[in-house]
Amino acid sequence: MTAQFAAYQNEIYLQGLAGTVPPFTTDPEGLAESARQRLGPGPYWYVAGAAGSGATARANREAFDGWRIVPRMLTGASQRHLGVTVLGTEMPAPVLLAPIGVQSILHPDGELATARAAAELGVPFVLSTASSHTVEEVAEAAGDGPRWFQLYRPNEPEVCASILDRARKAGFSTLVVTLDTWTLAWRPHDLDHAYLPFIRGIGTATPFSDPVFRAGLSAPPEEDLTEAVLRWVQMFTGTDHRWEDLPFLREHWDGPIVLKGVLHPDDALRAADAGMDGVVVSNHGGRQVDGAVAALDALPDVVDAVAGRMEVLFDSGVRGGADVLKALALGARAVLLGRPYAYGLAHGGQQGVRHVLRSLLADFDLTLGLSGHRSPAELGRDALRAAPGRWAG
Repeated sequence: MTAQFAAYQNEIYLQGLAGTVPPFTTDPEGLAESARQRLGPGPYWYVAGAAGSGATARANREAFDGWRIVPRMLTGASQRHLGVTVLGTEMPAPVLLAPIGVQSILHPDGELATARAAAELGVPFVLSTASSHTVEEVAEAAGDGPRWFQLYRPNEPEVCASILDRARKAGFSTLVVTLDTWTLAWRPHDLDHAYLPFIRGIGTATPFSDPVFRAGLSAPPEEDLTEAVLRWVQMFTGTDHRWEDLPFLREHWDGPIVLKGVLHPDDALRAADAGMDGVVVSNHGGRQVDGAVAALDALPDVVDAVAGRMEVLFDSGVRGGADVLKALALGARAVLLGRPYAYGLAHGGQQGVRHVLRSLLADFDLTLGLSGHRSPAELGRDALRAAPGRWAG
């Protein structure tokens, strides 16, 4: 694999000779502002907003700025191989698409478009429980593309087991269990617009298509939406599970299990002791605990604590290729990309997601090579230096 993603840069420039420019910006920050112009305030802020004052979301970006890449010269980095294997999933680069729910508020095709774009590039897509389309529909859209399934754990075991069974039968290989969103945080932008998609029956395709969930209703969702919505909202929010509940997941999932939302090294150790296969160091993009530690700041301690006993992935604040490099250098095995691809979806459905993902991968490919590295495996903490005035940990 020789700089295959960086070729997108040349493709763009060559198209420029014919007077063609990209359909929308390649700049992640500009992408967010452009999406704001395209979307209504409810959908936009549901994606872009954060908990409380937004301090955690800001801290995520500040943490990336707190590290500087130290390029090395004459390393032969014109030849690069970006591929990795994580928990049995072969990836063309150490990047996955993070689970984002209710994608139909951004584009009618929602998760179907995202699954198709990810499959086209061979990048794993992590499907949210809060999908606008059923597990089976998304699996069909993904075809042979790699796919993981994210679980918001229902507090009714029979419904949870049924959803997990459906995901496994639909070819989802790895289970990502979100721990930090057992109830919604105080999110001012959503509250100011009184906007919560779930109570409108959006992002509920997973339970509404589940036979066990439907069996508990007095009437199907098609006939009584209110009853179905209330039952589901009460089922997947309001219950903070305990470590002792993890064996249930292992009993009903025979593939790798990853816990998402881990920030404290002791929690990572407990996950390893419980036989989990990995953790995602994440603060939910700043959407859950206002004033929380930046995910990138938490990453090195988690990596050191588990000491290779499990895979450590990273999520929260990734925008460009340099961010990917920094997270990998600090010990992440792979990163999850969130908001940028959601904005791409809003701009152009499948092609919008594809453009954003190709842009990120090209940026990472070029940054990796220009900093003197030929593969992600060569990255270590010596590739970075703390910015002036920042404690290196």
